[in-house]
Amino acid sequence: MLGAITSIHFFMFTLPSLPFDPKAFGTFISEETFSYHHDKHHAGYVSKLNAAIEGTSFIDQDLETIIQNSRANNSGVFNNAAQHFNHSFFWNSLSEKPQNITEELNKLLVRDFGSVEYFKEQFTQVASSLFGSGWTWLVQNNKGTLAIIQTANAETPVGTDQTPLLTIDVWEHAYYIDHRNARPAYLEAFWPYVNWQFVATQLV
Repeated sequence: MLGAITSIHFFMFTLPSLPFDPKAFGTFISEETFSYHHDKHHAGYVSKLNAAIEGTSFIDQDLETIIQNSRANNSGVFNNAAQHFNHSFFWNSLSEKPQNITEELNKLLVRDFGSVEYFKEQFTQVASSLFGSGWTWLVQNNKGTLAIIQTANAETPVGTDQTPLLTIDVWEHAYYIDHRNARPAYLEAFWPYVNWQFVATQLV
């Protein structure tokens, strides 16, 4: 008679498929860039994350918990976990089809930035001014207000008192094939492809 089989639960992370057609973004991001960015860079973070958590206490934790628990004392795990989250969030922030801003989100943007256009200008300016590599985010603070923040390298709002709503990747590998070192051109081309429906679903 076979003995009882113990069920072991653990997370091994997988690379998510792109939620859009990578050929559909015109001069903003080319299929070639998506191929390198998603299939090489993002896939690399996933592979390194799985290797880093194997045989550790992180193995049975979900991604956001791993980010929270590794932030202070395990940069190898944190960097790969955070970059897996950040890239996944970035793909979901994009849409190949034009999206309208929801009424609720529009009201919040007007309330906290004066207008949607001024929000876009401020977001672009913040993303343009980030030194080196990192991310620019629209976040919702714990009191409900919206804010624009920069995070360097792999840093992320996950595990803080700020909820991410929208992000753009400003590491050079996100835009160099298409725009060379012209980050502002990449940022200006971003807005027609924002997935505003996704942004709205992240509101707390």
